[in-house]
Amino acid sequence: MSGDYGLTEETEGAPGDEFEEIDVRDTEADRIAREQDREFAEFRKRLKDTEQFKLDDGAFDDATYAAIYKLVQDGHLGAMGGPISTGKEANVYEALDGEGGDVATKVYRINASNFKQMRDYLEGDPRFEGLRGDKKAVVLSWTRKEFSNLQRAKTAGVRVPEPLAVQRNVLVMELIGREGDAASKLSDVTVENPQMAYEVVREYVRRLYDAGLVHGDLSEYNVVVYEGELVVIDVGQAVTVHHPSSADLLERDCRNVANFFARQGADADPDDLLTYVREHANPRSEEDTEAGERDGMAPDDEA
Repeated sequence: MSGDYGLTEETEGAPGDEFEEIDVRDTEADRIAREQDREFAEFRKRLKDTEQFKLDDGAFDDATYAAIYKLVQDGHLGAMGGPISTGKEANVYEALDGEGGDVATKVYRINASNFKQMRDYLEGDPRFEGLRGDKKAVVLSWTRKEFSNLQRAKTAGVRVPEPLAVQRNVLVMELIGREGDAASKLSDVTVENPQMAYEVVREYVRRLYDAGLVHGDLSEYNVVVYEGELVVIDVGQAVTVHHPSSADLLERDCRNVANFFARQGADADPDDLLTYVREHANPRSEEDTEAGERDGMAPDDEA
């Protein structure tokens, strides 16, 4: 048999000749990316192995570790310390910034148990129109909202922790106190001059309202005392005066504040406080509020 199957010796145009050879050698960018991945993996392992984070039951997922890592790279964080407070929505930790100064780091849980209540505070806020309803979107927006509220309160002359940086669900701010010496809540101290303290907090409520904000949960549990100074904390739920619940929230703030100081012996009345705030404040227009707040909002980083 000849074995002639119609094949020739011609090889030109053989299969695969039309494809260019792919260069699979490492580039400098590849090496840098691998080194960054290795450094992040080591960073995450160190944090996960730290006792205070081992005990946590949900504040730290991989994306949260990545957010903390980014804050470290940007110089906002240098080291994480022990917890100052723990809650259903967030934990607050002592920390050091990139230069060794004391700061506080607030980490919100993506699976926050009260995220539906958080969403109620966000809905109706002009800064968060079109917000998605899933937990991740709500918690990330809430974190940015607290950062923005702190900025606005500080600008208005209200003593709050200074906001320093925000990344995803992690907020870095001024530590009220020093490492190992956190500020005490107003509810836990003896108020030596309740009338003076009341007038300070009354002015805080007025200044917030004048700046277009209502704290929404102001009481002796959300004011801390350090070295004779009263500092308002936990402003994440604060809403603009245009929020549909702002009037009710303002009344509740006035009632809580006045009743507490009245029990301490101050001349304080909820209706008088509410009248004082409304008569001595001139909140921003809705247009100014929307523009100012949107300009001050941090980027929505969902990475």
